[in-house]
Amino acid sequence: MSHQQTATAPLSPLSRLIFASRWLQLPLYLGLIVAQGVYVFLFMKELWHLIAHAVELNEQQIMLMVLGLIDVVMISNLLVMVIVGGYETFVSRLRLHGHPDQPEWLSHVNASVLKVKLAMAIIGISSIHLLKTFIAIGSLGTEASGYTMQGVMWQTIIHCVFILSAIGIAWTDRLMNATVGKREH
Repeated sequence: MSHQQTATAPLSPLSRLIFASRWLQLPLYLGLIVAQGVYVFLFMKELWHLIAHAVELNEQQIMLMVLGLIDVVMISNLLVMVIVGGYETFVSRLRLHGHPDQPEWLSHVNASVLKVKLAMAIIGISSIHLLKTFIAIGSLGTEASGYTMQGVMWQTIIHCVFILSAIGIAWTDRLMNATVGKREH
């Protein structure tokens, strides 16, 4: 049987149901779009607070607020990757090929690439949180900043675990792609 005949063969009712079940994810992606809207609102609120109080704030306070804004943007970027990449990978094609605004990364997205990109985004977000913690402790001290040394230690350990996990995901992905490449030759 040729590839074309296989692709057009009618699906059994069970196969059709299982394949159609991917659309159950649609409300999840729509919910993430709503969450994206919440992050836009949070960003605008924090930006307004920064602008309104910029004269009263010292350099460390401004830096912490800007890092907070960067954190919101990075989480928002993560949401876009999950919404667009996840929908394209697991639900349905967006048919953006040739669209001038198509993100560069979307042209070669698959579940494996998406996992690595998400891991890197999580490391970036964790890095911002850790940097905010270090700056707060450096400018205010541990007691005034609300951080304990044990809390900072755990935050650092968790960040390192994120890094090791991302390395493990990328390494596993590379091994799998090398194995697939060997089979094709």
